[in-house]
Amino acid sequence: MILPITLTIAGAAALINLWLMVRVGQVRTSEKVSVGDGGNEKVLRRMRAHSNYIESAPFILFLVGVIELASTTSPTWLWIVSGIYLLGRVAHGIGMDDGKFGKGRMIGTIVTMLALLGLGVYAIAIPYIGA
Repeated sequence: MILPITLTIAGAAALINLWLMVRVGQVRTSEKVSVGDGGNEKVLRRMRAHSNYIESAPFILFLVGVIELASTTSPTWLWIVSGIYLLGRVAHGIGMDDGKFGKGRMIGTIVTMLALLGLGVYAIAIPYIGA
């Protein structure tokens, strides 16, 4: 069985992960920090943006996959939620450079929480309401 939503979102998620890794490497090089954060706030912000992504992406990908498996069709809403999640994570990564309360960071955080909440509740409900 081919899961087009899951495959597409997983591929895009991998590319975002790579982008976040490169951004960490760039700031490490410019700030001359090879291991850890070196007490450097710029490095720490980039590292946290990457770590935060890694903390949520597996759950989203898993939920998208099991919801898609349980569905008889490829629901358009699942494409939309998945795409918005990825855009939110890009906004968060960029927003982490802006300081304590960057708009991108806030948007990314809210989008991530809503995606996890919505997909999680829907996954729980599927056995009881049917796909």
